[in-house]
Amino acid sequence: MLTIKDVLQSKSSAVWAVGPNDTAFTAMEIMAEKNIGVLVVVDKEKVVGIVSERDLARNIILKELSAKKVPVKKIMTKDIFCITPDKSVEECMGVMTSAHIRHMPVFDNKQLIGVITFGDIVNALLLEQKIKIHDLESYYSYCDAGVYDDSD
Repeated sequence: MLTIKDVLQSKSSAVWAVGPNDTAFTAMEIMAEKNIGVLVVVDKEKVVGIVSERDLARNIILKELSAKKVPVKKIMTKDIFCITPDKSVEECMGVMTSAHIRHMPVFDNKQLIGVITFGDIVNALLLEQKIKIHDLESYYSYCDAGVYDDSD
């Protein structure tokens, strides 16, 4: 069973954050610079929310607000789903799918250790499938090559 811990080990451990009083524009700049779709919002060393590209699009662009004036706390998602590293990839995918989310902070003993994305999950499952297919093909080839013919 593939776990969230397994997936986190295969990606960068960097978690990018922004403060609740930083502007939406600052959040956009960080996301663009780091080529990421979400930032964790941290206040006094505590995670208080996340801000995603979706939050920015819906709350800044669609409402025609100034990203340089609106603080992150006005547009961030406060009620976040999170997961622990021991949970299965399938469980995480189920939560993400049912909640219509693409990013989840990962906590271990109340400590933020990473952010898992829907893309991370899909890539991990694809890799796992490729490995299984390779193993099955190797097994089949081995068995096929070892067929005994006693037709004498």
